[in-house]
Amino acid sequence: MAEPSEDDLDLGISLELVATLVDHARAVQGTEVVDLDADEEPDADAGEAEDEFDEDSLRAAILALNDDEQAALIALVLVGRGDFTAEEWEEALAQAAERDNGEDAAEMLLGIDNFGDLLAEGVAAFGLSIEDIDR
Repeated sequence: MAEPSEDDLDLGISLELVATLVDHARAVQGTEVVDLDADEEPDADAGEAEDEFDEDSLRAAILALNDDEQAALIALVLVGRGDFTAEEWEEALAQAAERDNGEDAAEMLLGIDNFGDLLAEGVAAFGLSIEDIDR
């Protein structure tokens, strides 16, 4: 069986959006992947770019998603955390969609340590690397 590609995998949320949120979450939670081989010198605008990656902007980005996309994010975290496998995606998605504890998706996700890494692991469970997804 061939590995799935980004084009034939439908998780209910754009993989490009997930990759962007992974980057954002890693920056906010201090787990940002740094390219040690980069030849570029830091520029004066680097501080401005980092300012865009704060908890409030991440919360706003999550809350701007529709309910299905928010559920898909939560389900990816559940898969990434090992609560479900990729084969149990529909169950993970159903559990994520049924959450009704008064906590919004952003509050829930931001309350999980390293949720950006868990999102990446969730995508990896489907045979894709978050680093390979175009942003």
